[in-house]
Amino acid sequence: MIEDIKKRALHRTKILQGQLRGVGKMIENEDYCVDIITQSLAIQSSLRSLNKLLVENHLRTHVGEMFDAGAESRDAAVAELLTVFELQNNRGN
Repeated sequence: MIEDIKKRALHRTKILQGQLRGVGKMIENEDYCVDIITQSLAIQSSLRSLNKLLVENHLRTHVGEMFDAGAESRDAAVAELLTVFELQNNRGN
């Protein structure tokens, strides 16, 4: 993993952990539902940010290597990326 991306991804996971703990406390405290939903949506945004970092790392490392390895490996890289794209689109994001 590219060191800068790894550092940023780990930082993002720590933020996500804190956000999830906060939502748990909000639920325990029976906070206003819309406030909890707002925080849940913020978590989803943070997850999208994390996914973007992971895709960037994958493109800059593994995909480049797979393309350099030849046609069969290149086809596998394309299939992986299409799968990720389809997963994203199937979730309505």
